[in-house]
Amino acid sequence: MGRRRHDQRGSALVDFTLVTVVLLPVVLGILQVALVLHVRTTLAAAASEGARLAATSGSSPGDGVARTREQIAESVGGRYAEDVDVRRVTVAGAPAVEISVHAKVPALGLGGPAVEFTVFGRAVVEDPR
Repeated sequence: MGRRRHDQRGSALVDFTLVTVVLLPVVLGILQVALVLHVRTTLAAAASEGARLAATSGSSPGDGVARTREQIAESVGGRYAEDVDVRRVTVAGAPAVEISVHAKVPALGLGGPAVEFTVFGRAVVEDPR
């Protein structure tokens, strides 16, 4: 009985190491996906808010871009607010404003290969009547 106990010494460390080697990349991958989805959702919400402001009577497309950049800078950082464009489009036959935000999210927010995406926010222009 004493011999069996002696043979299993250190097996907990080996088990821990093997499990960590498998679980650590999985956990880091989940964190990366969560970060990308958070940034993407935040940028889409800011683009939609900026488009709504730009489409209101008495506002200009530049006001919408400024609002979008401001919200992005407050939420996830100014580096994501650098590539913001606005243009007039037609949505179901109605004039509208579209704000697009193009961003790159680095791996785990630290650098390395990046995930690139573009999000859009659209709003129908208010009729000033």
